[in-house]
Amino acid sequence: MVSLPSSSTSSSTGQLSEDFIQNSFHSYLKSSLTQAKSERLLDEDLLSSAEGDLMITGPALCLYFAALRSTTNPPSVPLPRSKDSSKTPMDLSYDNCPPAFISFLKVWAKNVPSIQGLTPEYQHDLARIICGLEPLAQPINVSINGIAADLRAVAIEISQRRSFQNRYASALQAALDSGSGSGKSPRRASFVPPPSYDTPPSPSPSHSSFMASTSGSSGRASLEIPPPVPPRNRPSSISTHLIPPPSASPSMTSFPHSPSPTILAFDSPAIEFIRETLYASLADQLELMPSLRKLLSRDPTRAYYASVAFAILDVSTRAITPEGEVEGVLGKRLALSECPPPLQPFFRELVGIGHQAKLVEEEDNENAIKLVSKGKAPPAARMERVKRMLECGVGVEREAGDNPRASVEGRAVEFSNRINGLALSLTKLKAFRDRQDQVFKVLAGVGVS
Repeated sequence: MVSLPSSSTSSSTGQLSEDFIQNSFHSYLKSSLTQAKSERLLDEDLLSSAEGDLMITGPALCLYFAALRSTTNPPSVPLPRSKDSSKTPMDLSYDNCPPAFISFLKVWAKNVPSIQGLTPEYQHDLARIICGLEPLAQPINVSINGIAADLRAVAIEISQRRSFQNRYASALQAALDSGSGSGKSPRRASFVPPPSYDTPPSPSPSHSSFMASTSGSSGRASLEIPPPVPPRNRPSSISTHLIPPPSASPSMTSFPHSPSPTILAFDSPAIEFIRETLYASLADQLELMPSLRKLLSRDPTRAYYASVAFAILDVSTRAITPEGEVEGVLGKRLALSECPPPLQPFFRELVGIGHQAKLVEEEDNENAIKLVSKGKAPPAARMERVKRMLECGVGVEREAGDNPRASVEGRAVEFSNRINGLALSLTKLKAFRDRQDQVFKVLAGVGVS
Protein backbone atom coordinates (compact mmCIF):
# COMPACT_ATOMS: atom_id res chain seq x y z
CA MET A 1 0.00 0.00 0.00
CA VAL A 2 1.36 3.40 -0.98
CA SER A 3 1.95 5.91 1.82
CA LEU A 4 -0.63 8.64 1.42
CA PRO A 5 -0.72 12.19 2.75
CA SER A 6 -2.98 12.53 5.78
CA SER A 7 -5.30 14.93 3.98
CA SER A 8 -6.20 12.23 1.47
CA THR A 9 -7.04 9.37 3.81
CA SER A 10 -9.47 8.54 6.56
CA SER A 11 -7.66 8.32 9.88
CA SER A 12 -9.47 5.16 10.99
CA THR A 13 -9.91 3.06 7.85
CA GLY A 14 -7.02 3.90 5.55
CA GLN A 15 -9.53 4.65 2.81
CA LEU A 16 -9.03 7.62 0.55
CA SER A 17 -11.22 10.55 1.53
CA GLU A 18 -14.18 11.52 -0.62
CA ASP A 19 -12.73 15.01 -1.07
CA PHE A 20 -9.48 13.55 -2.36
CA ILE A 21 -11.31 11.35 -4.87
CA GLN A 22 -13.46 14.26 -6.00
CA ASN A 23 -10.39 16.45 -6.53
CA SER A 24 -8.66 13.66 -8.45
CA PHE A 25 -11.72 13.07 -10.61
CA HIS A 26 -11.98 16.79 -11.34
CA SER A 27 -8.36 16.79 -12.50
CA TYR A 28 -9.05 13.76 -14.71
CA LEU A 29 -12.19 15.42 -16.04
CA LYS A 30 -10.26 18.47 -17.23
CA SER A 31 -7.68 16.37 -19.05
CA SER A 32 -10.32 14.04 -20.52
CA LEU A 33 -12.41 16.89 -21.94
CA THR A 34 -9.25 18.52 -23.28
CA GLN A 35 -8.13 15.29 -24.96
CA ALA A 36 -11.60 14.73 -26.43
CA LYS A 37 -11.49 18.24 -27.86
CA SER A 38 -8.04 17.65 -29.39
CA GLU A 39 -9.30 14.41 -30.98
CA ARG A 40 -12.34 16.28 -32.36
CA LEU A 41 -14.77 14.18 -30.38
CA LEU A 42 -16.14 17.37 -28.81
CA ASP A 43 -16.15 20.85 -30.33
CA GLU A 44 -16.02 24.30 -28.75
CA ASP A 45 -19.67 25.04 -29.47
CA LEU A 46 -20.76 22.04 -27.43
CA LEU A 47 -18.27 22.70 -24.63
CA SER A 48 -19.33 26.33 -24.24
CA SER A 49 -23.07 25.72 -24.47
CA ALA A 50 -23.04 22.53 -22.34
CA GLU A 51 -26.08 21.44 -24.32
CA GLY A 52 -27.19 17.93 -25.13
CA ASP A 53 -25.97 15.32 -22.69
CA LEU A 54 -22.48 16.75 -22.19
CA MET A 55 -23.09 16.47 -18.45
CA ILE A 56 -23.00 12.69 -19.00
CA THR A 57 -20.44 12.57 -21.79
CA GLY A 58 -17.72 14.31 -19.76
CA PRO A 59 -17.51 11.89 -16.83
CA ALA A 60 -18.05 8.90 -19.16
CA LEU A 61 -14.98 9.96 -21.15
CA CYS A 62 -13.10 10.27 -17.88
CA LEU A 63 -13.94 6.65 -17.05
CA TYR A 64 -12.95 5.55 -20.56
CA PHE A 65 -9.50 7.18 -20.45
CA ALA A 66 -8.94 5.86 -16.91
CA ALA A 67 -9.67 2.33 -18.17
CA LEU A 68 -7.03 2.67 -20.88
CA ARG A 69 -4.46 3.75 -18.25
CA SER A 70 -5.21 1.00 -15.72
CA THR A 71 -2.37 -1.52 -15.30
CA THR A 72 -3.44 -3.65 -12.31
CA ASN A 73 -5.46 -6.81 -11.78
CA PRO A 74 -8.09 -6.39 -10.48
CA PRO A 75 -8.36 -3.03 -12.23
CA SER A 76 -7.66 0.10 -10.22
CA VAL A 77 -7.74 3.77 -11.19
CA PRO A 78 -4.34 5.46 -11.50
CA LEU A 79 -4.84 8.77 -9.73
CA PRO A 80 -3.23 12.01 -10.91
CA ARG A 81 -0.44 13.27 -8.69
CA SER A 82 -1.04 16.34 -6.59
CA LYS A 83 1.60 18.73 -5.31
CA ASP A 84 1.38 17.50 -1.72
CA SER A 85 1.14 13.77 -2.49
CA SER A 86 3.76 11.06 -2.34
CA LYS A 87 6.02 10.78 -5.36
CA THR A 88 4.92 7.16 -5.68
CA PRO A 89 1.87 6.84 -7.98
CA MET A 90 -1.41 6.09 -6.23
CA ASP A 91 -4.28 3.94 -7.40
CA LEU A 92 -7.92 3.89 -6.35
CA SER A 93 -8.66 0.25 -5.53
CA TYR A 94 -11.16 -1.85 -3.63
CA ASP A 95 -8.86 -1.59 -0.60
CA ASN A 96 -8.95 2.20 -0.31
CA CYS A 97 -12.14 3.24 -2.12
CA PRO A 98 -14.63 5.21 0.00
CA PRO A 99 -18.00 3.44 0.38
CA ALA A 100 -19.78 6.22 -1.53
CA PHE A 101 -17.85 5.33 -4.70
CA ILE A 102 -17.49 1.56 -4.44
CA SER A 103 -20.45 0.82 -6.75
CA PHE A 104 -18.94 3.12 -9.40
CA LEU A 105 -15.59 1.35 -9.10
CA LYS A 106 -17.16 -2.11 -9.44
CA VAL A 107 -19.03 -1.31 -12.65
CA TRP A 108 -16.00 0.47 -14.12
CA ALA A 109 -13.59 -2.32 -13.17
CA LYS A 110 -15.84 -4.96 -14.70
CA ASN A 111 -15.54 -3.19 -18.06
CA VAL A 112 -11.79 -2.48 -18.01
CA PRO A 113 -10.67 -5.87 -19.46
CA SER A 114 -13.22 -5.52 -22.27
CA ILE A 115 -12.06 -1.99 -23.08
CA GLN A 116 -8.38 -2.91 -23.05
CA GLY A 117 -9.11 -6.00 -25.16
CA LEU A 118 -10.55 -3.93 -28.01
CA THR A 119 -8.41 -3.10 -31.01
CA PRO A 120 -7.46 0.60 -31.30
CA GLU A 121 -10.11 1.11 -33.98
CA TYR A 122 -12.86 -0.20 -31.73
CA GLN A 123 -11.51 1.70 -28.73
CA HIS A 124 -11.86 4.88 -30.77
CA ASP A 125 -15.37 3.84 -31.78
CA LEU A 126 -16.20 3.38 -28.10
CA ALA A 127 -15.12 6.96 -27.43
CA ARG A 128 -17.23 8.12 -30.38
CA ILE A 129 -20.32 6.31 -29.09
CA ILE A 130 -19.81 7.84 -25.65
CA CYS A 131 -19.81 11.24 -27.37
CA GLY A 132 -22.95 10.45 -29.36
CA LEU A 133 -21.11 9.92 -32.66
CA GLU A 134 -21.50 7.06 -35.10
CA PRO A 135 -18.83 4.30 -35.05
CA LEU A 136 -16.45 4.17 -38.01
CA ALA A 137 -14.87 0.70 -37.93
CA GLN A 138 -16.33 -2.19 -39.91
CA PRO A 139 -17.74 -4.62 -39.08
CA ILE A 140 -19.54 -2.93 -36.19
CA ASN A 141 -18.67 -4.41 -32.80
CA VAL A 142 -21.99 -4.59 -30.93
CA SER A 143 -20.30 -5.23 -27.58
CA ILE A 144 -19.04 -1.66 -27.38
CA ASN A 145 -22.64 -0.46 -27.08
CA GLY A 146 -22.94 -2.34 -23.80
CA ILE A 147 -19.62 -0.95 -22.54
CA ALA A 148 -20.65 2.59 -23.47
CA ALA A 149 -24.00 2.09 -21.73
CA ASP A 150 -22.27 1.02 -18.51
CA LEU A 151 -19.82 3.94 -18.55
CA ARG A 152 -22.60 6.41 -19.27
CA ALA A 153 -24.72 4.88 -16.50
CA VAL A 154 -21.95 5.47 -13.96
CA ALA A 155 -21.44 8.95 -15.43
CA ILE A 156 -25.11 9.75 -14.87
CA GLU A 157 -24.79 8.89 -11.19
CA ILE A 158 -21.63 10.97 -10.91
CA SER A 159 -23.29 13.91 -12.65
CA GLN A 160 -26.10 13.86 -10.08
CA ARG A 161 -23.62 14.57 -7.28
CA ARG A 162 -23.43 18.15 -6.09
CA SER A 163 -19.64 18.04 -5.86
CA PHE A 164 -19.51 17.32 -9.59
CA GLN A 165 -22.11 19.91 -10.57
CA ASN A 166 -20.36 22.70 -8.68
CA ARG A 167 -17.08 22.18 -10.53
CA TYR A 168 -18.18 21.06 -13.97
CA ALA A 169 -18.16 24.57 -15.46
CA SER A 170 -14.48 25.01 -14.56
CA ALA A 171 -13.62 21.68 -16.23
CA LEU A 172 -15.45 22.77 -19.38
CA GLN A 173 -13.65 26.11 -19.31
CA ALA A 174 -10.27 24.39 -18.94
CA ALA A 175 -11.01 22.38 -22.09
CA LEU A 176 -12.07 25.53 -23.94
CA ASP A 177 -8.89 27.34 -22.88
CA SER A 178 -6.64 24.50 -24.02
CA GLY A 179 -4.88 25.17 -27.29
CA SER A 180 -5.66 28.89 -27.33
CA GLY A 181 -2.68 31.11 -27.97
CA SER A 182 -3.34 33.47 -25.07
CA GLY A 183 -4.10 30.68 -22.61
CA LYS A 184 -7.71 31.83 -22.32
CA SER A 185 -10.47 31.21 -24.82
CA PRO A 186 -12.96 33.98 -25.63
CA ARG A 187 -15.64 31.29 -25.32
CA ARG A 188 -17.09 30.89 -21.85
CA ALA A 189 -18.68 27.75 -20.42
CA SER A 190 -22.34 28.49 -19.72
CA PHE A 191 -23.11 25.50 -17.50
CA VAL A 192 -25.08 26.44 -14.37
CA PRO A 193 -25.64 23.84 -11.63
CA PRO A 194 -29.20 23.22 -10.45
CA PRO A 195 -30.37 24.31 -6.99
CA SER A 196 -28.93 22.54 -3.97
CA TYR A 197 -31.15 19.93 -2.36
CA ASP A 198 -30.73 19.63 1.38
CA THR A 199 -33.24 17.71 3.42
CA PRO A 200 -34.16 19.62 6.61
CA PRO A 201 -33.06 17.67 9.71
CA SER A 202 -36.54 17.70 11.18
CA PRO A 203 -39.98 19.15 10.48
CA SER A 204 -40.28 22.77 11.54
CA PRO A 205 -43.12 25.31 11.69
CA SER A 206 -41.63 27.18 8.74
CA HIS A 207 -42.13 24.07 6.65
CA SER A 208 -45.55 23.18 7.99
CA SER A 209 -47.31 23.92 4.74
CA PHE A 210 -44.93 21.57 2.92
CA MET A 211 -45.16 18.68 5.31
CA ALA A 212 -47.17 15.60 4.67
CA SER A 213 -50.03 14.54 6.86
CA THR A 214 -50.38 10.87 7.69
CA SER A 215 -53.51 9.42 6.21
CA GLY A 216 -55.65 6.88 8.05
CA SER A 217 -54.08 3.70 9.33
CA SER A 218 -51.85 3.11 6.36
CA GLY A 219 -49.13 5.34 7.74
CA ARG A 220 -48.35 6.57 4.24
CA ALA A 221 -47.59 10.23 3.77
CA SER A 222 -49.68 12.35 1.48
CA LEU A 223 -49.33 16.05 0.84
CA GLU A 224 -52.21 18.33 1.69
CA ILE A 225 -53.72 19.11 -1.67
CA PRO A 226 -56.38 21.34 -3.17
CA PRO A 227 -59.60 19.84 -4.53
CA PRO A 228 -58.74 17.45 -7.36
CA VAL A 229 -59.49 18.12 -10.98
CA PRO A 230 -62.53 16.14 -12.18
CA PRO A 231 -61.44 12.85 -13.79
CA ARG A 232 -62.70 13.86 -17.22
CA ASN A 233 -60.28 16.81 -17.22
CA ARG A 234 -57.06 14.94 -16.62
CA PRO A 235 -55.55 11.48 -17.04
CA SER A 236 -56.05 9.26 -13.99
CA SER A 237 -52.29 8.85 -13.64
CA ILE A 238 -51.60 12.56 -13.18
CA SER A 239 -51.75 13.95 -9.65
CA THR A 240 -52.12 17.59 -8.60
CA HIS A 241 -50.19 17.20 -5.35
CA LEU A 242 -47.29 19.48 -6.20
CA ILE A 243 -49.08 22.14 -8.23
CA PRO A 244 -49.60 25.48 -6.47
CA PRO A 245 -52.51 27.84 -7.18
CA PRO A 246 -52.47 30.53 -9.89
CA SER A 247 -51.20 33.21 -7.53
CA ALA A 248 -48.09 31.24 -6.65
CA SER A 249 -44.70 32.67 -7.48
CA PRO A 250 -41.19 31.20 -7.32
CA SER A 251 -40.54 33.12 -4.12
CA MET A 252 -43.45 31.56 -2.23
CA THR A 253 -42.67 29.13 0.56
CA SER A 254 -46.02 27.36 0.81
CA PHE A 255 -48.77 25.88 -1.29
CA PRO A 256 -52.03 27.20 0.20
CA HIS A 257 -55.36 25.59 -0.53
CA SER A 258 -57.20 27.02 -3.48
CA PRO A 259 -60.16 25.97 -5.61
CA SER A 260 -57.82 26.18 -8.58
CA PRO A 261 -55.29 23.34 -8.50
CA THR A 262 -52.63 24.59 -10.88
CA ILE A 263 -50.46 27.51 -11.88
CA LEU A 264 -50.72 26.24 -15.43
CA ALA A 265 -53.08 28.33 -17.52
CA PHE A 266 -54.16 27.11 -20.92
CA ASP A 267 -51.97 29.71 -22.62
CA SER A 268 -48.85 28.85 -20.61
CA PRO A 269 -45.64 28.10 -22.52
CA ALA A 270 -45.13 24.51 -23.60
CA ILE A 271 -42.19 23.98 -21.26
CA GLU A 272 -44.30 24.96 -18.26
CA PHE A 273 -46.94 22.48 -19.36
CA ILE A 274 -44.42 19.64 -19.52
CA ARG A 275 -42.82 20.72 -16.26
CA GLU A 276 -46.07 20.80 -14.31
CA THR A 277 -47.27 17.54 -15.85
CA LEU A 278 -44.06 15.80 -14.79
CA TYR A 279 -44.03 17.33 -11.32
CA ALA A 280 -47.64 16.28 -10.80
CA SER A 281 -46.74 12.71 -11.72
CA LEU A 282 -43.68 12.93 -9.48
CA ALA A 283 -45.96 13.19 -6.43
CA ASP A 284 -47.74 10.02 -7.53
CA GLN A 285 -44.44 8.17 -7.71
CA LEU A 286 -43.58 9.14 -4.15
CA GLU A 287 -46.93 7.86 -2.92
CA LEU A 288 -46.63 4.60 -4.82
CA MET A 289 -42.99 3.90 -3.90
CA PRO A 290 -42.15 3.99 -0.18
CA SER A 291 -38.52 3.22 -1.06
CA LEU A 292 -38.27 6.58 -2.84
CA ARG A 293 -39.51 8.36 0.26
CA LYS A 294 -36.87 6.59 2.34
CA LEU A 295 -34.23 7.57 -0.22
CA LEU A 296 -35.20 11.22 0.30
CA SER A 297 -33.90 11.01 3.86
CA ARG A 298 -30.63 9.30 2.92
CA ASP A 299 -29.75 11.00 -0.37
CA PRO A 300 -32.13 13.82 -1.35
CA THR A 301 -30.38 14.73 -4.60
CA ARG A 302 -30.42 11.16 -5.90
CA ALA A 303 -34.02 10.79 -4.76
CA TYR A 304 -35.00 13.89 -6.71
CA TYR A 305 -33.49 12.67 -9.97
CA ALA A 306 -34.91 9.18 -9.45
CA SER A 307 -38.36 10.67 -8.85
CA VAL A 308 -38.13 12.77 -12.01
CA ALA A 309 -37.01 9.69 -13.97
CA PHE A 310 -39.98 7.67 -12.72
CA ALA A 311 -42.28 10.59 -13.55
CA ILE A 312 -40.90 10.64 -17.10
CA LEU A 313 -41.52 6.91 -17.44
CA ASP A 314 -45.04 7.29 -16.05
CA VAL A 315 -46.06 10.23 -18.24
CA SER A 316 -44.48 8.74 -21.36
CA THR A 317 -46.40 5.48 -20.96
CA ARG A 318 -49.73 6.72 -19.61
CA ALA A 319 -50.26 10.26 -20.87
CA ILE A 320 -49.31 10.00 -24.55
CA THR A 321 -52.35 9.93 -26.81
CA PRO A 322 -52.61 7.78 -29.97
CA GLU A 323 -52.01 10.99 -31.92
CA GLY A 324 -48.65 11.46 -30.20
CA GLU A 325 -49.78 14.33 -27.98
CA VAL A 326 -49.09 14.68 -24.26
CA GLU A 327 -52.19 14.96 -22.10
CA GLY A 328 -51.47 16.60 -18.79
CA VAL A 329 -52.97 18.69 -16.04
CA LEU A 330 -56.37 20.26 -16.71
CA GLY A 331 -56.82 17.75 -19.51
CA LYS A 332 -54.87 20.02 -21.84
CA ARG A 333 -53.09 18.36 -24.74
CA LEU A 334 -49.79 19.45 -26.18
CA ALA A 335 -48.70 18.53 -29.70
CA LEU A 336 -45.20 18.64 -31.15
CA SER A 337 -46.25 21.42 -33.52
CA GLU A 338 -47.14 23.62 -30.52
CA CYS A 339 -43.64 23.37 -29.07
CA PRO A 340 -41.01 25.97 -29.94
CA PRO A 341 -38.09 24.46 -31.90
CA PRO A 342 -35.68 24.34 -28.90
CA LEU A 343 -38.20 22.27 -26.93
CA GLN A 344 -39.12 19.83 -29.70
CA PRO A 345 -36.18 17.43 -29.06
CA PHE A 346 -37.34 17.04 -25.44
CA PHE A 347 -40.91 16.39 -26.59
CA ARG A 348 -39.78 13.81 -29.14
CA GLU A 349 -37.64 12.07 -26.54
CA LEU A 350 -40.52 11.90 -24.06
CA VAL A 351 -42.76 10.30 -26.69
CA GLY A 352 -39.91 8.06 -27.85
CA ILE A 353 -39.34 6.77 -24.32
CA GLY A 354 -43.00 5.84 -24.08
CA HIS A 355 -42.83 3.98 -27.38
CA GLN A 356 -39.71 2.09 -26.32
CA ALA A 357 -41.22 1.24 -22.93
CA LYS A 358 -44.20 -0.40 -24.60
CA LEU A 359 -41.92 -2.42 -26.87
CA VAL A 360 -39.88 -3.55 -23.87
CA GLU A 361 -43.00 -4.65 -22.00
CA GLU A 362 -44.29 -6.52 -25.06
CA GLU A 363 -40.96 -8.36 -25.38
CA ASP A 364 -40.99 -9.12 -21.65
CA ASN A 365 -44.46 -10.64 -21.94
CA GLU A 366 -43.57 -12.68 -25.02
CA ASN A 367 -40.41 -14.05 -23.40
CA ALA A 368 -42.27 -14.90 -20.20
CA ILE A 369 -44.98 -16.79 -22.12
CA LYS A 370 -42.38 -18.78 -24.06
CA LEU A 371 -40.49 -19.77 -20.92
CA VAL A 372 -43.62 -20.69 -18.95
CA SER A 373 -44.85 -22.82 -21.86
CA LYS A 374 -41.58 -24.77 -21.58
CA GLY A 375 -41.99 -25.20 -17.84
CA LYS A 376 -39.28 -22.67 -17.00
CA ALA A 377 -39.51 -19.76 -14.58
CA PRO A 378 -39.00 -16.41 -16.33
CA PRO A 379 -36.14 -14.24 -15.02
CA ALA A 380 -36.58 -10.63 -13.96
CA ALA A 381 -38.26 -8.69 -16.74
CA ARG A 382 -36.19 -6.06 -18.48
CA MET A 383 -38.60 -3.30 -17.44
CA GLU A 384 -38.28 -4.30 -13.79
CA ARG A 385 -34.49 -4.18 -14.13
CA VAL A 386 -34.77 -0.72 -15.67
CA LYS A 387 -36.86 0.47 -12.74
CA ARG A 388 -34.37 -0.94 -10.22
CA MET A 389 -31.57 0.93 -11.96
CA LEU A 390 -33.55 4.17 -11.99
CA GLU A 391 -33.89 3.91 -8.23
CA CYS A 392 -30.68 2.17 -7.12
CA GLY A 393 -28.16 2.79 -9.90
CA VAL A 394 -26.46 0.59 -12.47
CA GLY A 395 -24.60 -1.32 -9.77
CA VAL A 396 -27.69 -3.43 -9.01
CA GLU A 397 -27.72 -4.63 -12.63
CA ARG A 398 -24.04 -5.38 -13.00
CA GLU A 399 -23.75 -7.11 -9.63
CA ALA A 400 -26.24 -9.68 -10.97
CA GLY A 401 -23.62 -11.05 -13.33
CA ASP A 402 -25.49 -14.28 -13.99
CA ASN A 403 -28.64 -12.55 -15.20
CA PRO A 404 -29.66 -14.49 -18.34
CA ARG A 405 -31.54 -11.46 -19.64
CA ALA A 406 -28.49 -9.18 -19.61
CA SER A 407 -27.55 -8.58 -23.25
CA VAL A 408 -24.12 -7.82 -24.60
CA GLU A 409 -25.57 -4.60 -26.02
CA GLY A 410 -26.70 -3.53 -22.53
CA ARG A 411 -30.25 -2.78 -23.67
CA ALA A 412 -31.73 -2.45 -20.17
CA VAL A 413 -28.88 -0.19 -19.06
CA GLU A 414 -29.20 1.83 -22.26
CA PHE A 415 -32.93 2.37 -21.73
CA SER A 416 -32.36 3.40 -18.13
CA ASN A 417 -29.71 5.83 -19.38
CA ARG A 418 -32.17 7.25 -21.90
CA ILE A 419 -34.70 8.04 -19.18
CA ASN A 420 -32.07 9.44 -16.81
CA GLY A 421 -30.57 11.46 -19.63
CA LEU A 422 -33.88 13.19 -20.32
CA ALA A 423 -34.30 13.85 -16.59
CA LEU A 424 -30.90 15.54 -16.43
CA SER A 425 -31.53 17.54 -19.60
CA LEU A 426 -34.95 18.78 -18.51
CA THR A 427 -33.84 19.74 -15.02
CA LYS A 428 -31.07 21.91 -16.50
CA LEU A 429 -33.65 24.10 -18.24
CA LYS A 430 -34.38 27.44 -16.60
CA ALA A 431 -38.10 26.70 -16.34
CA PHE A 432 -37.29 23.62 -14.26
CA ARG A 433 -34.55 25.29 -12.22
CA ASP A 434 -36.96 28.08 -11.27
CA ARG A 435 -39.26 25.54 -9.61
CA GLN A 436 -36.87 22.80 -8.51
CA ASP A 437 -35.93 24.31 -5.18
CA GLN A 438 -39.60 24.97 -4.37
CA VAL A 439 -40.73 21.48 -5.32
CA PHE A 440 -37.82 19.84 -3.58
CA LYS A 441 -38.75 21.44 -0.28
CA VAL A 442 -42.05 19.62 -0.57
CA LEU A 443 -40.30 16.35 -1.33
CA ALA A 444 -37.81 16.86 1.49
CA GLY A 445 -40.75 17.36 3.85
CA VAL A 446 -42.17 14.02 2.75
CA GLY A 447 -38.81 12.36 3.33
CA VAL A 448 -38.55 13.44 6.98
CA SER A 449 -42.21 13.07 7.90
